[in-house]
Amino acid sequence: MTRTKKSMWLARIVLVVACLLFLSPFYWMINTALKEAPELSVFPPTLVPKIWKWENFTEAMGYFPFWRYLGNTVLITVLSTIGSVASNFVIAYGFSRIHWKGRDALFGIMLATMFIPFPVTMIPTFIIFAKLGWINTYLPMIVPSFFGAAFSVFLLRQFLMQIPFEISEAARVDGASEFQTMWRIILPLSKPALSVVAIFSALGTWNNFLGPLLYLQDEKLYTLSIGLTAFRSQHDVDMNLLMAASTLVVLPVVVVFFMFQKAFVEGMTLGSIK
Repeated sequence: MTRTKKSMWLARIVLVVACLLFLSPFYWMINTALKEAPELSVFPPTLVPKIWKWENFTEAMGYFPFWRYLGNTVLITVLSTIGSVASNFVIAYGFSRIHWKGRDALFGIMLATMFIPFPVTMIPTFIIFAKLGWINTYLPMIVPSFFGAAFSVFLLRQFLMQIPFEISEAARVDGASEFQTMWRIILPLSKPALSVVAIFSALGTWNNFLGPLLYLQDEKLYTLSIGLTAFRSQHDVDMNLLMAASTLVVLPVVVVFFMFQKAFVEGMTLGSIK
């Protein structure tokens, strides 16, 4: 076996081991969710349930209003993702495709905001939303996404700068306005990067715990992350039910990721356009 083949096999073995390590918590969660309560105390723990108890999922959903919390979470996630994709694309377009005085300096200031810790802005932001009367509504979780995020703008800007500027110049020569160039030419070419921004935004909103905890007071408005925490505080002894509820919360995210996996990987490369 040549040295190159040995290196390839070694790399594959390392990747397989790393994948197993990352998947092990997810497997343990599903394995526990399908066990009966007495089997949880068996030592050493069984790797496969002796009796697959699918009823744990329906029983877990009966302990808290799962479908209502799911609807609340989906509503916030969809609106936030739409706002994030639209706003970040427009801002990134201005920082990458349009030349204007002070552009790079302002872009650097915007990037610096990524280093501001959330606890620093948490109280002032809460006061602002309270004065606007947005407490106990979904607005504090949705409206900020329509004003861009530094990381997403940076990601999209780097992608947009790789698109040849001759394309935009040709469109202008043909009489297209700046908006038409952005909408009809650049936007279709940016789908891979926009998919990445959409997935990151959706995952961040779906898993957001602190936002709903701060701004939502009515239990009817709770999201799945808050509902799962309430479930854990009441049923932490029933580990199989807790893991069943956790699986139900995580499952939609996993499904969405596999649906858009190709676009996500393509967008993360950020170098396919020449």
